[in-house]
Amino acid sequence: MIKYITAIVLTGLLSFALGLYLPWWEIAIAAFIVALIIPQKPFYSFLSGFIGVFLLWEILAWWIDSKNDGILSQKIALILPLGGSAVLLILITSLIGALVAGLAALTGSFCRITKLMQ
Repeated sequence: MIKYITAIVLTGLLSFALGLYLPWWEIAIAAFIVALIIPQKPFYSFLSGFIGVFLLWEILAWWIDSKNDGILSQKIALILPLGGSAVLLILITSLIGALVAGLAALTGSFCRITKLMQ
């Protein structure tokens, strides 16, 4: 349980730090590295990467949305077929990032397992 929570927190922190300097897909690099460093079963690696980035992107999206009173997110939600729902836009954004990070963490876990088996 300690490794699982550590992986979630480390994935979120590393993703935030790399996000200051790299494009959005740096979350995959962060989740991959954390999954290589912290040995877990593949399912838990996926889950820790998924939850770490989901929480990070949720918090960041809500913070950015609150800073401009939701004007930008409502306009984007009107362009997309979301019926103007800023909440749904933030949720979908977080899910996309979480899936990318979860799959990268799963890949990192499989790479670590494969390396150990050789």
